[in-house]
Amino acid sequence: MRVLAFSDLHMARPRAAEIVAASAEADLVIGAGDFCNMRQGLDQAMAMLSEITAPFVMVPGNAESVQDLTEAAPEGGHVLHGTGMTLDGLRLFGLGYGVPVTPFGDWSCDLTEAEAAELLERCEASDILISHSPPKGYGDVTSMGDAVGSVAVRDAVERLQPQYAFCGHIHDGWGYRGTLGRTQVANLGPTVNWFEVSI
Repeated sequence: MRVLAFSDLHMARPRAAEIVAASAEADLVIGAGDFCNMRQGLDQAMAMLSEITAPFVMVPGNAESVQDLTEAAPEGGHVLHGTGMTLDGLRLFGLGYGVPVTPFGDWSCDLTEAEAAELLERCEASDILISHSPPKGYGDVTSMGDAVGSVAVRDAVERLQPQYAFCGHIHDGWGYRGTLGRTQVANLGPTVNWFEVSI
């Protein structure tokens, strides 16, 4: 299965156009959160992506709530947050929001590590784990040199060992690729990222 994945669009219209154009060749499109900015402009962001015709799976970032994303998602879009689904035999599980809690204030949609761990415990098996926040120590280093990823996400990847763990959130980590056990970890960023996933 050919998967196109991205994160942190933040309403960048040229990037959205590139993603939509590339999606014509995708069997599945995955968006790992932060489609808008500070809870503003989500409908506009979804309109930019509305011409995606492949199955489109999303998790909310810290810039949008799960309720807002569910309401704004284009027709045929699937929103995962502490939930999973199977698509053509491919097992997907998603966890949105910033983990751990960010310093950004009231607009940011965040989870504590304990809250995230509780939601991730629902997942018994996954081929692709999609989280907005990266696993601690993997694609999570800020420009100040701090590793600010999630312990709960890392623990889930170690337990589940999916083929891929897709994330975003930490802009300084965009483009990161690494391995955690058998899992390939990718901090995606707002670009066209291609992955071949076996079922």
